[in-house]
Amino acid sequence: QVQLVESGGGTVESGASLRLSCAASKSIFTINGMAWYRQAPGKQRELVAFITRTSSTNYADSVKGRFTISRDNVKNTAYLQMNSLKPEDTAVYYCAVTQRSIVGDTFLVDYWGQGTQVTVSS
Repeated sequence: QVQLVESGGGTVESGASLRLSCAASKSIFTINGMAWYRQAPGKQRELVAFITRTSSTNYADSVKGRFTISRDNVKNTAYLQMNSLKPEDTAVYYCAVTQRSIVGDTFLVDYWGQGTQVTVSS
């Protein structure tokens, strides 16, 4: 069992930056991949980015060049640096982890965090 706690959400204006954090309850050395998803009102949850144990990364096209995912294995924490935020980035952002193999861009979630709200005003 892995508990995930997200933080760092908030309300910002278009063009601003935010950094989300996801603290895991156990060493992330044992976790194969960490990811950020988001869900906007009335829409399906979508994968934003993930990072593997070897620090390979994958991003949704909509955030490439603006968002950066990283992990700190000492602090057992993953981050999502979000720059040049747009109103369409408004959503609840969820941290997720997998202990299974990641094949291509397929990320199978084993555990979810509770989510943190990000609101971008125009």
